[in-house]
Amino acid sequence: MTVAFKQQSIDRLQESLVHVQRLIERQRQLEQQAARPEAGAADDAPLQQNLLELRQRLAQLHPADIAHILEALPLEDRLLAWDLTEGEREGAVLLEVSDAVRESLIEVMDPDELVAALVELDADELAELAPDLPRQVVYEAMGRLDEEERGQLQAVLSYEDDRVGALMDFELVKIRADVSCEVVLRYLRRFDELPRQTDKIFVIDDAGCLKGVLSVRKLLVSDPEAEVADVMATEVVSFQPDEAAVDAAQAFERYDLVSAPVVDRRGMLLGRLTVDAMVDVIREESDSEVLNLAGLKEEEDLFASVMDSVKNRWSWLAINLCTAFFASRVIGAFEHSIAQLVALAALMPIVAGIGGNSGNQTITMIVRALAMGQMQLGQAGRLWRKELGVSIINGMVWGSVIGVIAWLLYGSVSLGLVMLAAMTLNLMLAATMGVMIPTLMQKLGKDPALGSSVLITACTDSGGFLIFLGLATLFLL
Repeated sequence: MTVAFKQQSIDRLQESLVHVQRLIERQRQLEQQAARPEAGAADDAPLQQNLLELRQRLAQLHPADIAHILEALPLEDRLLAWDLTEGEREGAVLLEVSDAVRESLIEVMDPDELVAALVELDADELAELAPDLPRQVVYEAMGRLDEEERGQLQAVLSYEDDRVGALMDFELVKIRADVSCEVVLRYLRRFDELPRQTDKIFVIDDAGCLKGVLSVRKLLVSDPEAEVADVMATEVVSFQPDEAAVDAAQAFERYDLVSAPVVDRRGMLLGRLTVDAMVDVIREESDSEVLNLAGLKEEEDLFASVMDSVKNRWSWLAINLCTAFFASRVIGAFEHSIAQLVALAALMPIVAGIGGNSGNQTITMIVRALAMGQMQLGQAGRLWRKELGVSIINGMVWGSVIGVIAWLLYGSVSLGLVMLAAMTLNLMLAATMGVMIPTLMQKLGKDPALGSSVLITACTDSGGFLIFLGLATLFLL
């Protein structure tokens, strides 16, 4: 996809969002007019015409685009657009929207409507929605599946959401190794269409064990008389259903995979993973890291109620309040020093601010390395020594700059030297905590990103104030 085409797609989506918002706004105005006592029956015609235009506009959009629009609308407008979405497309839209928005849509759907929306979904897609659906709806939807699909759904639901087994796709093409390429081509022509993301065909034996894969590109250029066993690849990147989905996503990125087999410990082919599912995993993992760094519990609906947003944010704000109070007590302990040398009050935020920024740089790098599997816990000491070296150099350079500025502003060389020392020491503290916090979280089995930004800021603020004011008290007063 070229940059120009991607930009055109974004522009079209934005245009669709604006158009839908205008139609909804007009709908609200027409409803107000129709509700007036003097309004007659004729006033209902424009309202119905606007509804029809809105319905038609939504019908022209891809389910993913409808999902984007629903996420960008306030709850009342979202529900209006959702009511006008075609019933047979509701299941596909539910798959695309964020968890928070999906919850708001499911809440307003009755069980029969939910079951009808799930009819068009495959077993693996139904499994993706199952945790958010009422249990009775899941049972009823399962009852409409055939025996094979029901078994597939139960297999997927037996795994945790973050496991490979929960993301398996059962639509795949299987062949035997003892047939010719011509036979395979004739077999493929019997399909109305191949499953999505079919870049390879899976070769199995009579027991269903995976023996290799045959690339579709390889098949097309091979001698039709050649046996599959002679042209298939036997070195295959495969996954087991209990492996972490994040690890599988990283493998997809590393090896540029489009699809890959999922096998059990005996080598039996269970299903496959596809790149679209792995892209979703990578995006969700990235979103989760951003939210955790900021101290948010979960992804939040942009237009959620005030209380829902408060519940999502309060815990780390409470922690931040405690750390801020501790920092204020550090300052309070040096009230006498600040009263004697007012310049300290003006300069100490600089030391804390630079330390916080440096610490966030370090902690972001370490969290990313842990998430990507590039760093093992045993390497923490080596990385700490490296970050310590970086912080010393940065501290000396920028501490000298701010030290000279302090000297010029307040006419005190000693104050400038204290600024240099405090800056360097606080950056060293930031480097130490930037490595320590995420690695300690990892050792405790927590997400390394969880509240890291809040914690590093607390350490560099309190530490920066203590270091700067302590040095000033010792050497300037």
